[in-house]
Amino acid sequence: MSYNDIRFPEESLFLITGGAGFIGSNLCEAVLKLGYRVRCLDDLSTGKQENAGLFLGHPRYEFIKGDIKDLQVCIEACRDADFVLHQAAWGSVPRSIEMPLFYCANNITGTLNMLEASRKNKVKKFVYASSSSVYGDEAELPKKEGREGNLLSPYAVSKRADEEWAKQYTRHYGLDTYGLRYFNVFGRRQDPDGAYAAVIPKFIRQLLEGERPLIHGDGKQSRDFTYIENVIEANLKACLASHEAAGEVYNIAFGGREYLLDIYYSLAKTLGIKDSEGKVKEPAFGPERAGDIKHSNADISKARKLLGYDPEWSFEKGIKEAIDWYRENL
Repeated sequence: MSYNDIRFPEESLFLITGGAGFIGSNLCEAVLKLGYRVRCLDDLSTGKQENAGLFLGHPRYEFIKGDIKDLQVCIEACRDADFVLHQAAWGSVPRSIEMPLFYCANNITGTLNMLEASRKNKVKKFVYASSSSVYGDEAELPKKEGREGNLLSPYAVSKRADEEWAKQYTRHYGLDTYGLRYFNVFGRRQDPDGAYAAVIPKFIRQLLEGERPLIHGDGKQSRDFTYIENVIEANLKACLASHEAAGEVYNIAFGGREYLLDIYYSLAKTLGIKDSEGKVKEPAFGPERAGDIKHSNADISKARKLLGYDPEWSFEKGIKEAIDWYRENL
């Protein structure tokens, strides 16, 4: 069953934090297409006004510019909400190493504010974004919930803390929480710009603009790249999950494994980018980034069993859609 077949009570209201960001704006769009109401909360620090503006004027869409570090803003935003899809956070492992205090305030305290606001407003389900970074230096593949290693960055610490706080709100306050450990999400509207941009859109933009992409390390690191449609499915199915499945965390991925260097050459070939001799342009290589995990591949059996998660979008299927979108929108 795809998420297009999912049904909620009529007039359900979804509060989507970080709704002007990459994942959040896609969630807003999907919920509106299903016919339900959306309230987007975003301070536009990393989200884009243009993403929020995509839905302005839609009769079932409301935008609130506000900061999750402000508890009162969170309480007001949660008013009358049935479901909270909490995506608001600052990403990037390298940036978190530079800004640990901010990541604590924004990602941990901000999430705690949203949990408290949801409790006070009697929200039915609280679904929040966690990250595969919580597996740290655990080397065994595939990554499985309950088998985590030492955390390697303040970003990973913030996401692990969010998971623990959410469990407390399920255990002590009866708020059904579901943590989704995203694995390297990619797709339409993912920002290709900036020093901390995700690798796939950054590679695509650089190749299209004639630049030579930089790979940190030897390119032999692997990732379970996950197309945005799978993430949308996971969020919506979590909103229908049982109380018995609450207070848990779930790997959200396709369950594959792609090597960075292979992805680079595949993108260059697909885009027809060649050097002066007619060969596929070679990337540049730089030092490894502090805090990065070498290999990532997810066991998604727990999400399949308890959330009914059944991802349809493989990396190959998703990357074709992503390339087409960036060709049209860059």
